[in-house]
Parts: sequence; structure tokens; C-alpha cells
Amino acid sequence: MNVRFARFGTLTLAAVFLGSSAVGAADSSKRSARDVASFGLLQTPSLDMVRGQAQAWLQAAGKTDEASTKAFQAIWASERPVLDKVADTLALGDTEAAKLLAEGRDVNTPAPTSGPELLKDSKRPVFYRANLGLAYAKALCLRRVYEESLDAFKAVKPEQVVDPAAYFFHRAVAEHALMYKPEADNSIVRLLDDVADVPERYRMVAALMHFDMLAWREKDLGWVSRKMENIHRRLDLTRGGKKTQRMQKEVLVRLDEMIKELENQCKGGCSGGGAGQCPPGGGPPGNNIQASSPQRDSFGGNGGGAGEIDPKKLKEVAEVWGKLPEKEQARRMLELTRGMPPRYRDAIETYLKHISARSGAESGR
Repeated sequence: MNVRFARFGTLTLAAVFLGSSAVGAADSSKRSARDVASFGLLQTPSLDMVRGQAQAWLQAAGKTDEASTKAFQAIWASERPVLDKVADTLALGDTEAAKLLAEGRDVNTPAPTSGPELLKDSKRPVFYRANLGLAYAKALCLRRVYEESLDAFKAVKPEQVVDPAAYFFHRAVAEHALMYKPEADNSIVRLLDDVADVPERYRMVAALMHFDMLAWREKDLGWVSRKMENIHRRLDLTRGGKKTQRMQKEVLVRLDEMIKELENQCKGGCSGGGAGQCPPGGGPPGNNIQASSPQRDSFGGNGGGAGEIDPKKLKEVAEVWGKLPEKEQARRMLELTRGMPPRYRDAIETYLKHISARSGAESGR
């Protein structure tokens, strides 16, 4: 079955789940000559071919002793993915590679803040630099160190690695997480168009990422939620510096703007009940904060409602939030966000804390 995939259009998900064998670009006229030439040509080399390349590199690195030979044979006798076998071979033959991979994989090691110079050393063989870079980038991606993961991906050409599917998939994951929509879409297109043997798990998750990005809207509540996820991730990585602080300010400013916009809409569209008093269901369309995809969850949302928040009620709760005990905060949050996706609750709670802290500071003056 052939499925046509528009670069920024709708992907046929059913065909992806059924494991379509080829994916063509609907917008092929916009593809460069280089892209067209590479269509379907990226394929994982055979295991025997990669093993031969790895063995030749190891011997060239001077690791021909009996212990190294036995270690190499043990690596390639395992059932691990081919990229992991190559990475272990590189670590076996080069102490710098071993150190870099160990640091990249160790969650207890501080996240790097720049790309390693080792990957830029043109004196090293392409086989070494390309596959070490891919293994390192993948390790950082799995640790959610997306910024430096992308730096490592950019230092590698997918045509030079032993697993091009892993290259495009994990690069798309990092770009999606960082909200780089055009870049993530491009990586997904390359994965599905240009790689001949994409694993089904990559194909399915790539489709889900694509569909998720179709629903993205600039500066809506989903945007706030994604920003907050990145803020939490950066704080987990002990990156609470100026960039994170700037992101936090952007979120708070946008939440303030949204509430003011909705209050103004409510005031201008309500009849009766006094100025600013918007009864349930009253006012013009869009007078509430609305989730783009309300869904059922374990906190009471049933997915059948509008997934909306009453701005008047939100502001009332915000004014007393800091004085409420934890159980009462949980109850109020449940009432406010019933019917909304769980991931939006962090954004709402951040706004409540912000308004509560600001109100407390103003009253203390």
C-alpha cells in the first residue's frame, strides 16, 4: 500500500499503523533535486557489512590483541541493536569514545552545555565520527537533553551512519520536544520518505508526533503547556539560568494576556448580571480558556464537555489560592479543569500561584 505524505499536511494514520511499505511525498514539486535523488536510498546496511566495518576500524585502532578480539566477538554475538554494537566497539577501541558515551548515558553526570570537539575532528575516520555522534546524540535524547542532542545530530550526516532510521527518529523527537515544528516535520518526512526499512515502532510514533503538531496553535493554552514542560525539563537538568527564567516570564505574561482577553470578551458580550458577570454559557464564543482536545482522565474529565475554564472563577480562585490547604487546592483545581487534558493543569496551577504571590506582595505594601 502506498501512502502519500504531504510535507506539512495530513498523514493517513491508518495506513501507517498497517505498516505501509512505502511513503511518497505529495508535495514532491517542492523537494530539492538533492532530496529527490536520495528518495528511498537510505537503508540500514546488513549486519555482516557493519560488523566488517567495525572490525576493520578496531584493527586500524591497534586493538588486535586476544582480549580485544574476544571482547569484540562478545559484543557482536549479543542481540543488541546494531548501533549499540558499533558504539560498544568504538568504546572498546578508543578511550575518548568510551568516556564520551559513558557521560552521555549516565543520568547522574551533569548534562553537557556544548557539543564535544571529538565529533568535529576531521582526522578521525568518518565511520568513527558519524556513528559515535549518532550514539551520543541518541543517548542525550533519551535523557531529555534535547538542545545538545540536536547539536550532535547536526554534526552527523545520515548517509554516513549505520542506522539512518534512528538518526531521523530521535532527531524528530528532540525537535518536537523543543517545539521546532518545521524541523520536526522535516525529520519525520525524511524518516518516512527516505529510509527504506523504518521500524514499525518509529513509524507509529512519528505519525503520532505529526498529528500532535497539526493541532499546535501559537500562544494558546497548549503552547503554554508545552513551554511549561520544557521549563520543568530544564529545571530537572539544573538549568535554571537566564534562558529558563525568560521562558517562565513568557508563560506568565501570556497567561495574564489570555485572562485579560477573555475578561474583556466577557464584559463586551454579556447581558445582565452586571459588568464583568458572565453567567455559565453566556458571552460570546471563545469567552473561556478552552482546551484544543478535551479528554477523559482519572481526575474527573470525561472528554464530553467543552474543556473550558470560566475566567471569572479562575481569578476568584487565584486571589485566595495561597491561603487554601492542599486538599482544598486540589478540589478547586478539579472544578476548574474538569474536562481538560491533564497536561494543562500545570499551566493553570502556575498562573494561580503567580497571581496569588502577586496579590500577596501588593497587599503587603
